[in-house]
Amino acid sequence: MHTKQHAWYWRASTALLTVAIAAPIGVFAQQATSTQQSVDQREQQLQSELNSINQEISGLNNTISGLQTQKAGLDRDIKLLTATIDKANLNIKAKTIQINQLSSGIADKSQTIDALQAKIERERQSLSQIIRKSSELSDSSMLEIMLSNGTLSDFFSDLDSFDALQESLRNSTEAIKGAKQETETAKADLEDRQVKEEDAKAELERNKQIVVSNQKDKNQLLAITKNKEKEYQKVLNDRKKRAAEIRAALFALRDSTEIPFGQALDYANFVRDKTGIRPAFLLAVFMQESSLGKNQGSCLLKDKSAGSGISIKSGNAIARVMKPDRDVSPFLQITSAVGRDWQNTRVSCPQDVGWGGAMGPAQFIPSTWVLYDDLITKATGSVIADPWNPQDAFLAAALLLKDNGASSGGYSAERDAACKYFSGRKCSQSSWAATYGTQVMQKAANIQSTMIDPLQNT
Repeated sequence: MHTKQHAWYWRASTALLTVAIAAPIGVFAQQATSTQQSVDQREQQLQSELNSINQEISGLNNTISGLQTQKAGLDRDIKLLTATIDKANLNIKAKTIQINQLSSGIADKSQTIDALQAKIERERQSLSQIIRKSSELSDSSMLEIMLSNGTLSDFFSDLDSFDALQESLRNSTEAIKGAKQETETAKADLEDRQVKEEDAKAELERNKQIVVSNQKDKNQLLAITKNKEKEYQKVLNDRKKRAAEIRAALFALRDSTEIPFGQALDYANFVRDKTGIRPAFLLAVFMQESSLGKNQGSCLLKDKSAGSGISIKSGNAIARVMKPDRDVSPFLQITSAVGRDWQNTRVSCPQDVGWGGAMGPAQFIPSTWVLYDDLITKATGSVIADPWNPQDAFLAAALLLKDNGASSGGYSAERDAACKYFSGRKCSQSSWAATYGTQVMQKAANIQSTMIDPLQNT
């Protein structure tokens, strides 16, 4: 290309590039502003409706609390069940609104991410063109540019275009950097909304179960007239009998003696007051560990230096029963302190990878147990924290679950805490840990509805 034509060409190209870069950004900004205004309006409308429902729920909470202090009777029980059903229905309505609210936000965030990624791609293409034009200009010497221009004013116009080109290069680079940061923020917000939506769906299902169960009880009471006090008394006696059966049912603990469910629930309630961990969730973790113990069996440590031992089931030699440089020393100290023979104290067998050596119902490895020793003794007032003592084990497990984020509440927080309890990683980071977490949450729902809730209605 002739040098004069070349100079004119890159001046025109620079002007076109500047327009091409500026236009998409301006249009995107207008679209983003309009979209955000629409989102904000929907958010305000849904939040206003949600606030109104929450006020009704608060009023029903007061009604339920007042009824629970009254003496049991047919009329009182019907009113209590009615209030409980009304509260559950309001919770269903609230969670439905929240899910719609979150779903709308998820869709908007997804669109925002798509738009930002499109913006990044446009900027990359523009940047590529700018770099190419800048390279073409750099290949031309200053003398060549001066000679190619007919006038001195053309020469300085070319220099201005070059400066504009460099400015466009800086602007495009900054635009890509800013869009990437916005994308990361939008992705984090999207993930947070998805977690909250999962929690809301779990709560919605839980309240549906409450409605079904309580409506059944209410219908039973409504069928009893005031002239049939004996029938009502029979209902009360059946409840008490069922409650007694639940409390007396044996609750299995891994590598420890079974205890009555009522005692396990008392421990879980005590621990809830100390840590904020939901009793049904904590009990589900212990039920899951007990189930794993039955499937995997237990081992005995025999060789302190190698960390090897034997399987209790088969009597076969097992390597990697306990990691020598990490757990053997604290294990010997713990067993000595609680008066146990270390060679005849059950610990977990190793799985496919890693080491075994986890102790008692809570399945803490010795080196982790000693980290919680002081917290346990302070909370219980005991002299020694015993991994095989159910109350100490419940408290240790709850403290770890709290550290894993379970006390913040919600389905996903508890499930992730369970996965970390099992594997040290979130559910999303390990499929086999995710299975453990899901099974814990299923057990927790069952314990709540079939064991804890019936006890609270007596």
